[in-house]
Amino acid sequence: MSADTIARTAFKQGTKALYDYDKHWASCYEPAPFLPMNRAEMDALGWDACDVIIISGDAYVDHPSFGMAIIGRLLESQGFRVGIIAQPDWKSKDAFMELGKPVYAYGVTAGNMDSMINRYTADRKIRSDDAYSPGNVANKRPDRAAIVYSQRCREAYPDVPIILGGIEGSLRRIAHYDYWSDKVRRSILLDSRADVLLYGNAERAIVDVMHGLSKGYTFEQMSKLRGTAYLLTPSRRHWQADMIEVASNDVDTVGRVDPIINPYVMTEDVDSCKIEQERPNQTPNQNSFSSQYQGFVAEPVTNKVLNADQVDEETQVVQMRGMEVQEYKPKTARKYKLKLPAREQTVIRLPDYEHVKSDPVLYAHASRILHLETNPGNARALVQRHSSGAGNSFTSIDVWLNPPPIPLSTEEMDYVFDLPYARLPHPSYGDARIPAFDMIKFSVNIMRGCFGGCTFCSITEHEGRIIQNRSEESILREVEAIRDTAPNFTGVISDLGGPTANMYRLNCKDETIEKNCRKPSCVYPDVCENLITDHSNLTKLYRKARDIKGVKKILIASGLRYDLAVKDPEYVKELVSHHVGGYLKIAPEHSEDGVLSKMMKPGMGSYDQFKAMFEQFSQEAGKEQYLIPYFIAAHPGTKDEDMMNLALWLKRNDYRADQVQAFYPSPMATATTMYHTHKDPLHKVSREGGDMDIVKSGKQRKLHKAFLRYHDPKNWVMLRRALQDMGRSDLIGKNRGCLIPPFNASLEGRDGEQNGYQSARKKNSRIGNDSVKRQGNSKNSAGKKKVSKGNFQTQHTGLPPRKTK
Repeated sequence: MSADTIARTAFKQGTKALYDYDKHWASCYEPAPFLPMNRAEMDALGWDACDVIIISGDAYVDHPSFGMAIIGRLLESQGFRVGIIAQPDWKSKDAFMELGKPVYAYGVTAGNMDSMINRYTADRKIRSDDAYSPGNVANKRPDRAAIVYSQRCREAYPDVPIILGGIEGSLRRIAHYDYWSDKVRRSILLDSRADVLLYGNAERAIVDVMHGLSKGYTFEQMSKLRGTAYLLTPSRRHWQADMIEVASNDVDTVGRVDPIINPYVMTEDVDSCKIEQERPNQTPNQNSFSSQYQGFVAEPVTNKVLNADQVDEETQVVQMRGMEVQEYKPKTARKYKLKLPAREQTVIRLPDYEHVKSDPVLYAHASRILHLETNPGNARALVQRHSSGAGNSFTSIDVWLNPPPIPLSTEEMDYVFDLPYARLPHPSYGDARIPAFDMIKFSVNIMRGCFGGCTFCSITEHEGRIIQNRSEESILREVEAIRDTAPNFTGVISDLGGPTANMYRLNCKDETIEKNCRKPSCVYPDVCENLITDHSNLTKLYRKARDIKGVKKILIASGLRYDLAVKDPEYVKELVSHHVGGYLKIAPEHSEDGVLSKMMKPGMGSYDQFKAMFEQFSQEAGKEQYLIPYFIAAHPGTKDEDMMNLALWLKRNDYRADQVQAFYPSPMATATTMYHTHKDPLHKVSREGGDMDIVKSGKQRKLHKAFLRYHDPKNWVMLRRALQDMGRSDLIGKNRGCLIPPFNASLEGRDGEQNGYQSARKKNSRIGNDSVKRQGNSKNSAGKKKVSKGNFQTQHTGLPPRKTK
């Protein structure tokens, strides 16, 4: 089932298309050349105020690859006056009052990236640059920018609603593990105190919320909007009084717990529990769903129950209450399945924040439930209790998550991407370069979403796994617009892609199957038999795009799912023959099946099949082209032996990785749950067994990265020691089958630290200011001829440099 089908069904049920809303009164104004960033620009537009002011951690680039531009232009098209405050000085409220008081709301986003990922490396070191800032300057945003910005907005105008969005808010919507503080943090809603959080691609929700506020609606009246999350304080509990609560253990149970009591339900030995034996006989109304599902019920253990010698007085027993016709008796989900209420009437109660904070098993379970509830066709609402205050001021607060948003139809995608973007950074930045814009200024986004389900990635949790496509006509119009209006356009489109290069117009064959599917991936462990893998629509699009007059070449820079590509040789032939600029990026991520199973990535068989096709079609086209495989070090489930085997694979295939990517635990990713809990939430979570190998120490992470760069003499001392400890001294030597050579003083120096290795990145790179700066001189001391204009050389790997004239 395609996004179009889902959207049409939603339209029949009352959901409006983005272009069908009645415009707000300010639609009488012409679209702004750029959304205003100061009062002078507002005055030039004839505005006395902004209806909504968007606060962002990124520089303002009016381009559909930047979230603030999409939301800003979309609200402008709905008739709202939208202002932008980009990268404000967060040390006081003054910068947040630059455009005056917004009429309806502040919109807050940390930017296109989570601010912590933007500011810190995978080794928790502060970055020295920021691709989303003018001049690539770092420190233009604070840590946890969404929280800081929201607090400053509240300080500036306490009575103005705050709408939190963007990827930082989206991926921190419930209790989540925070890599930088190495602890579980509560939902970002409590720290930011935003009125509502819009998660995922929020076009539908932001349009509904803004039109609702403009008509005087309260957030209670908008409490059912999909894709929204908010706090339910005791005074707000009536907002969702009609919903039927189901404990998450009935959706997905935790296995038998030993030696401590199962925190979800009593074990099979409930008959031996004195608490249950002494419980008064109850006969609740068997027809009442609310009496069957009471969520989590915590009771003090006044008598020892199971494993008495290992249970203390303060242990809490949590059980799910059910009923039988003859007598009341608790039942576990494992032994007895009760009929669940309709999904649209159901909310799943996740383990409380206080529980997941201290119990990794409960955290893994909550993460598993969250990822199971991502399909807009069957996802249910979620709720998680958080506590606030202490003593007499203690308050129980629920974080409520409505089901994910309905995907946009093709017509709606065209509407969003055809808005009057300037496709340039705001003029206030002058000639300062914004690297993130430089990367995409000649590219075209053709789709959204990803059904790959890679555990280290959070795209599915943000954009969803339903592919949302633009029409061919809209895409080609944008290519022509770049040709006609983009400064310094040389005729090369740098990318036609999205989260992945080749999922355009791929969807499930059957509506019913798609609606009821709860698999996290459509391509793991194998490509689903119900998935349409015909790439003909994408092949036709490539051909039409490269036939546009004035366009010399269409390159594909987005990551390619080669396990899908091999299903359509005609697509691979078109791609390889016309859309590869010498090097094609693909991401096997690892060579070992055990690690790949934790990543939910295909085995190397698919890679070998694609490599053979790539080489065949490159030869037929008369082109010398190379595959650039990317790998991840230190991923959860990886052992030292796995990295050693990957290094041997790299050497056998003559690959020398120059840039190494270490696993980065981003919020809400499944692999991050593995990293924190040592459990595998891809399967039902149990306290008994199932523990994973996790790489956490800096020393081991460094070793895993060193295996990927086995060819660098700086790593040989470490690798020799590791291979000896692993009993693999046979891999140290000069034979072809060895991984690294014996000690070599000429390369390694006396202490093994001399830098005798020159990376292929420097060999293949043009000599520029950055290279000169690194070398500490103003001349090309190596006497190498500078690359002539028009002969671009990549900086990717140790593959042979491209020939230049």
